[in-house]
Amino acid sequence: MRPLRLIFALMAFAFASMLYANPVVIAHRGASGYLPEHTMAAKALAYAMKPNYLEQDVVMTKDNQLVVLHDRYLDRVTDVAKKFPGRARADGRYYAIDFTLAEIRTLHATEGFNVDKNGKQVQIFPDRFPMWKSDFRIHTFAEEIELIQGLNKTLGYNIGIYPEIKAPWFHRSEGKDISLAVLTTLKKYGYDSKDSNVYLQCFDPIELKRIHKELLPSLHMDLKLIQLMAYTDWNETMVQKDGKFVPYNYDWMFKPDGMKKVAQYADGIGPWKSMLVDDKSTKDHIIILPLVKEAKAAGLLIHPYTFRADKGRIPPYASSYDDMLDIFINKVKVDGLFTDFPDKAVHFINSNNTHS
Repeated sequence: MRPLRLIFALMAFAFASMLYANPVVIAHRGASGYLPEHTMAAKALAYAMKPNYLEQDVVMTKDNQLVVLHDRYLDRVTDVAKKFPGRARADGRYYAIDFTLAEIRTLHATEGFNVDKNGKQVQIFPDRFPMWKSDFRIHTFAEEIELIQGLNKTLGYNIGIYPEIKAPWFHRSEGKDISLAVLTTLKKYGYDSKDSNVYLQCFDPIELKRIHKELLPSLHMDLKLIQLMAYTDWNETMVQKDGKFVPYNYDWMFKPDGMKKVAQYADGIGPWKSMLVDDKSTKDHIIILPLVKEAKAAGLLIHPYTFRADKGRIPPYASSYDDMLDIFINKVKVDGLFTDFPDKAVHFINSNNTHS
């Protein structure tokens, strides 16, 4: 019996090694290094690059529709200011939640831009797809799911989805339960268990705990949850205090017991790269920060963001995009990564047979 048990043990080990042989590639906002983020074109191109997952940032419209958009506002990637002058809020931003889906469908989407002090639009990534060329639009969460599921059927792939619930605190302050709406949509399309090819992510720990403890059980669902990580001064999540919104304090996540607390309601973390590898690292001395060991000890997956190949986006301790991937995959040993260039990450992983 002993030799038989040994054989079974070796088979189990080999199977586990196969399961976790390579980190997953998450197409960040689609193939956003090549086409305007979160457009159907960017998603179709990303799909063809065969990552493991396509990401969807989800916000809600005035008429309670879910659309795929990175920001709560529309003015960074569309012509909303031109089409609907006077519809901005006091802060000058045009919020998706103030527009119906029909109105949003009239907008043209483009590569992300900022507006300088002279009112000129300045492309954020100047070497990417040129602004205001071709015809791109904003689409719904359901439409994107149907695109991915349709391509899975016609091409025979099994590419998953990786939605992010954007600013649930903001939607709640506007009287909308975006988390319930997202979960209801996921269930409608068959994403309802840990075995489903989906990760659900959110920066808001309060909301992620609510999803884990209340919403998923009430809907008879059980999904893989990812706690996105931020620093407090990013103002990523806000909470009400004395009638005013103040930044949620993320400091507890970086304490020695922080990851154990996260593991009570999530399956993994989505940290910024600099939370894992110290920016003070050099090519000869890579400094891996304690968060890595603490997350692994707590049994959490690690899916850092965002890996970009643009000029100026490679950290000084890496000599190239591939070198950056090599550091995070083979030294830090992350379980997955978000990238604007999914083809480059897929090629690197396939060529180097990473994660032994």
